[in-house]
Parts: sequence; structure tokens; C-alpha cells
Amino acid sequence: MKRFWKQAAAQAVASGGYTVALDGKPMRTPAKRPLIMASLALAEAVAAEWSAQPADFNPETMALTRFANTAVDRVPDLRAEVIEEMANWAGTDLVSYRADEPPELAARQGAAWDPWIDWLRRRFDVDLKVTAGLMPIAQAPETVGRMAMVLAARSDAELAALHTLVGILGSLVLALAVAEGELPLDEAWRASRIDEDHQIEKWGEDAEAAARAVQLHADLGHAHRFLTLSRA
Repeated sequence: MKRFWKQAAAQAVASGGYTVALDGKPMRTPAKRPLIMASLALAEAVAAEWSAQPADFNPETMALTRFANTAVDRVPDLRAEVIEEMANWAGTDLVSYRADEPPELAARQGAAWDPWIDWLRRRFDVDLKVTAGLMPIAQAPETVGRMAMVLAARSDAELAALHTLVGILGSLVLALAVAEGELPLDEAWRASRIDEDHQIEKWGEDAEAAARAVQLHADLGHAHRFLTLSRA
């Protein structure tokens, strides 16, 4: 696409919140809704994203804008469904499924994941079951319901970011720990990659998988930055 604006600037909205104006015209989402953000810091970052675009630009590369659009266009209309989907991820959470062999892999998983299962219990009164092997484990309905309550307390912007965090990390537990500021993002990334790293140590690294991991790590960073800015 061709750049069609000269200036991008954050501005307050009379009804509350902030938006970005392109040459003085407030932005709208792909669904033609006003692009309203909760924090000035986020609006300024989105404005900077637009200001940095070249003469020929690709909207898909504008990560903060994409998250902001999702928080306005999709999450409010599908909020109940998004919360239900994410709460149900408790049944397939990475940290619940341990290797039965080799012992060193199981030990590595336990060292990285057990502290966050304990944290989840203390912080949200959620008791997550753990199993070894590949057989599915059914979490108690109370566990899923409690997870839904935790998620329902989040803003639309937070849910938009959390959805990506959970999808990449494979763990609602790790994503919540990151969102609560308890778990550094890079530490969460390493915890989510224990199985992959074990395979790399054993068999070597595949170039295509390595490139995919680089992209996922970047996407994780974008989601975390959006989450942080939305609360600033």
C-alpha cells in the first residue's frame, strides 16, 4: 500500500481514551469503528508505528495497530467466546503434561513448570492437575470456571494480548504469570521451549523450525509490549 498521510499523532478523545489522528483525522478500525485506546502510552506507540512507515507499507507488519484493531473490532463482540476458549485451554496446558522419559527431560520440565503451578494455586486458588505421558487429563470443571473468572476481569485489550501469549507459549499458566508481572517474558519463552530444546540437543536444529521460532519469539514480544502499553 502507498502511504497516504504525512503526520500521525496521538490525541485524547472527548468521550474518554485516546486515538491516533492521521493528518488530523482520527483513525478507524477495519470495521469502521473509532480506534479508541485506554492509555496515552499505547496511542503514542501506535502513532510512532504509523510515522515510521515507508512510502510503500504493509499494514500486516504493524503489530501494535493490529492488536489495537482486534481489541476494538473482535474481542467486544466475541468476549464470552474468547474467555471460554482460553479457559478451556487449561485442559491442554503445556505445564500439565510431563514426559515419562527420559528422566532428565521430566526433571527439567518440573523445575521450570512446578513453581508456576504453585503460583497459580496461591494467586488465583486454581489447582491444576499434572500427568505424565500423552494421555489427556480432564481438569475439574471448577478449575475451568475459575480460569474463566480470572480472564473475565481482564480488559478487551488485555484479552487480545493474552490470546496471543497463550497461543505461542502453549500455556495459560505461563501467560497469566507474565501478565501479572511475575514471570519475565524471556523466561516464559524458555520454559515453553523445553521440549523443543531437548530435541535440538539430541538431534540438532532444523533451519525451518529455527526460523519459525524466531518469528514466534518476535510475535510474543509484540503481544507483551501491547499488553504493557495498554496498562500504562
